[in-house]
Amino acid sequence: MEKGGYVYIITNKNNTVLYTGVTSDLSKRIAEHKETIYKKSFTTKYNLDKLVYFEHFNLIIFAIEREKQIKAGTRKKKLDLINSLNPEWKDLFEDIIHW
Repeated sequence: MEKGGYVYIITNKNNTVLYTGVTSDLSKRIAEHKETIYKKSFTTKYNLDKLVYFEHFNLIIFAIEREKQIKAGTRKKKLDLINSLNPEWKDLFEDIIHW
């Protein structure tokens, strides 16, 4: 049976760089970003660890499709997406770690 998945957007403390990713375990993946597990990664290089947007899908393949759609969009579309659900750009990690 296939696991569900998440597409997510993280940023840095100044909200200047955006990264869109996909995972089957959102809380674990964001914790990895916060702990800078992958020292040479884009997210570590730009200090991206603030979860500002995510969507859940019942199948990981749908999360991957959505990730590709978001990545293909303009920066403005990504900003609009974040602002539509998280206008204060709050770090949503605290909301998900208790799942």
